[in-house]
Amino acid sequence: MSDNDDLVFIDDEQQPAEEPNEAPPWRILVADDDEGVHDVTRFALATVSVLGRPLALLHAHSGAEALVMLRQQPDIAVILLDVVMESDDAGLRLVEAIRSDQSLANTRIILRTGQPGHAPEAETISRYDINDYRTKAELSERRLLASLTMAIRSFDQLQRLDAHRRGLEMIVSASNQLNAKPGVRAFAEGLITQIAALVGVPADGLVCACAEKPTQAGDGIQHQVIAAAGQFAPLIHHRLNEIDDPRIRRALQGALQERASHIGRHSATLFFAKTADTGFAAFVGSAQPIPPIDLELIEVFCSNIALCAKNVDLVAELRRDAFVDRQLALPNRNALIVELNRRAQVAPHGDGVLAVVDVDQFATVNDILGQHYGDLVLQRAAARLRERFAPPAFVARLAGDAFAIVGQHDELGPASIRDCFASPFVLMGIQQPLSVSAGVVHLNAGFRAGGEYLADAYLALKRAKASGLAQVVTFTADLANEVRSRARLLDDLRRAFQGRQLHLAYQPQIDLASNRVVGVEALLRWCQGDGTMVPPADFIPIAEQSGLIIDLGRWLLREGLQGLHRLRAAGVPDLRLAVNVSAIELRHPEFASNVQTTLRDLAIPAAALELEITESLAIGNCEATIEALAALRASGVTVAIDDFGTGYSSLAYLDRLPADRLKIDRSFVATLPDEDRNPRIPRTIIALGRELGLRIVAEGVEQQSVATAAHALGCHEAQGYHFARPMPEAELIDWLQTRPSADA
Repeated sequence: MSDNDDLVFIDDEQQPAEEPNEAPPWRILVADDDEGVHDVTRFALATVSVLGRPLALLHAHSGAEALVMLRQQPDIAVILLDVVMESDDAGLRLVEAIRSDQSLANTRIILRTGQPGHAPEAETISRYDINDYRTKAELSERRLLASLTMAIRSFDQLQRLDAHRRGLEMIVSASNQLNAKPGVRAFAEGLITQIAALVGVPADGLVCACAEKPTQAGDGIQHQVIAAAGQFAPLIHHRLNEIDDPRIRRALQGALQERASHIGRHSATLFFAKTADTGFAAFVGSAQPIPPIDLELIEVFCSNIALCAKNVDLVAELRRDAFVDRQLALPNRNALIVELNRRAQVAPHGDGVLAVVDVDQFATVNDILGQHYGDLVLQRAAARLRERFAPPAFVARLAGDAFAIVGQHDELGPASIRDCFASPFVLMGIQQPLSVSAGVVHLNAGFRAGGEYLADAYLALKRAKASGLAQVVTFTADLANEVRSRARLLDDLRRAFQGRQLHLAYQPQIDLASNRVVGVEALLRWCQGDGTMVPPADFIPIAEQSGLIIDLGRWLLREGLQGLHRLRAAGVPDLRLAVNVSAIELRHPEFASNVQTTLRDLAIPAAALELEITESLAIGNCEATIEALAALRASGVTVAIDDFGTGYSSLAYLDRLPADRLKIDRSFVATLPDEDRNPRIPRTIIALGRELGLRIVAEGVEQQSVATAAHALGCHEAQGYHFARPMPEAELIDWLQTRPSADA
C-alpha cells in the first residue's frame, strides 16, 4: 500500500515515543545477512511506537538462526525477512517453516530483497500468506513504517480475535483464495462470495472500483462495476451513476467518498483501501436482516482483503515482468517457451516453424548512431515483424536484437523473413536499410520441450551469422551432429590438457646464407590415448572459441621456453624460440605481463623469444595490438607476421606494427622457382618486407630449388620439410647434434 494508507476502522496515529508507556513492546525480528540492513532498520525504528506500544527489535543473520528465535519466542509480531541469505531460497524456506508451525500462524511476514531476480512467485505469495514484498531499493523509511504498521495492526487483530477462531479461519481462507485469483475481475468476483460468507447471507452483490479516468476536465472520477453476482449481475460494466437503485448507489458512493465501511440492517457495504488515493467498495444485500457481526472481525477482514488486492496487483506485475518485454511490449523468452510447449501438445507433428531472427550489424549501428537510435531501430523492427507475422503467428523478443517468430511453414520461411526487411526504415529523417539473419527449425519432431526447439534454432542462427549478412539457415540433423561432435571434441581437449596428453613439436628455422639453425617454432600436438593424432586445424579453433586457448597458450609458452633452455644447453646457445599467438591471447589484458613474467621466472633473455601473429589478427584490433606488441618488443621480444599474403591487411597499419620478421605463406613460396606459376606476388611481398626493414622468412620449403630461389630473391630464413619436419624435443636434440653446419 502507499505511504499514507489509512486502514478502515483503525486509528492510524502513532503514539509519540517520549510518552510514558507501560505496554509490552511489539517484538520485531529482523532476519538479514547484511549487518548494514540491521543498523539501518534499528535507526529507522528507534523511536517508533504503534498502537501505543514501542518496538523491540530482535536480530538474526540467517534463516536457521531466525527459526530458532521464532520457536523460542512465539510472540514475535512481524519478521522483516531477506529472501536471499545463506542460500538463494533461505528466506522462502524459512517462510515455509513458519507457516507449517501452527504456533507461528499469526506472525506477519514482510519480504525484502536486494536482488529483484529472486522475487517470490505468485503461488508462493499466496500459499504462505506473505504480507508484503519490497526490494530494498524501494523500501524507504516511510514505506517501511507504513508496511510495518500495517503488519503489526494485522498481527494485533489476529491476536485479539484469536478466540474468534472460526471467523479468523474464514478470513485466512478468503485471503488465500483471493490471492490466487488471476486478475482484478476474478478477485472481485471471489470477494463477493467471501463477504457473503462472512456476514452469513447469500452471494448477492457487486463490487465497484475506480476503473475509469475522467473523460473531460471537471468530470471527476468515474466508478464502474467490475463484478456482480446474483440479482445484481446485470449491473456489471455499468457506471455507478447508471445504477437505478438509489439505495445501492448511495451506499457505494458513501463508502467510496468517506473511505469507510457501513453495516446496515439488510446490507453491508465494505470499503477496501488499495493506496492513499484508490480503493474499491463492495455491496452485499440481503432480503433477510443481516445477523449481528463482530465489527473487529470486519476490520480484520477489510485489512487483509486490502492486502490481498495489493498482492493481486503485485502478482499481475510479476507476471507481466515474467512474460512481457517492457521495452518493446512483446512477449519475451518465457512466453515463447510456453507458446512452443502449447503448440507441441496441440500439434506435435504439425507444420509449425520457429525462426530466431537477429538484426545484422546492430551493434555497429548502436555504436555509431547512439543507443536512442538503436532503440528506435528495435522498435521499428518489432513493429515490422508484428505487422508481417500477425496472429495466429507469434512474435517475441528474446534478448537484445534477437526476435523469435512462430508460424506455419507456408507463411514463415527464408523469403518471407527477408521480404519483411526488404524496404528500409526511415528513422529521424535517415533511411536505414536493415537486414537480418535467421535460424529456422521445424516443429514436427513430436512433443519436445520448447527450450530444445529454441536451442536448435539458435544453432542454425549461429551458422547463418557465420555465413555472412542476410542469411537464413534451417536446422538439420547434420548440423546437430556437427555441433555435438565439436562439443565432444572440446570436452576431450579439456581432459587431454588436464591429463597432460598435449606435447610440443619443434620445427627448425634455417638461415639461408649460412645454412645455420637460428630458431625453432614450437607447435602444439595432441596425441589421443589410442595413438591417434588430432590435427591442430581441428582443435585450435575450438580452443579459441571456448577461451581454453588462454590456458593452452600460457602452458605452451612456459613449456616451450623450458625446452629452449635445454636445447641451448645441448649445443645451440643462440637458438630462438617462435610461438604462435592467437587473437584471443593477444587481446587479453594480462598477455604482455604474463610473457614478461614467464621469461623472468625461467631466466630466459627476451631476445630468445619470437611471437608469431597473423596479419589479419594484427589489423583487427590495431591500437590494442600495437600497444601490447610494442611493450613486449621494447623488452627485447621479437615479432613475426605469419602467413603473410593470405589475410586482409592495410599497408599503413603494417608500417606501424612493431614487427621484426615477415613470414611468406607456403602457398606463395612454392611458386618461387617456377616462372610458369607467376611468382610475382611472393617477389612483391619480399620487396615490401625489405623496404619495411623486416627479415623475410619463407615457409613450407620442401625442395632445394625453392630454398635456392628464395635466397636469390632476398629471403633471409626458411623452414619446411626440405630442412626438417616438426619433431619432439629429444629427436630435435639428436638432429641438431648430427646435422652438418653447412650443405655439401
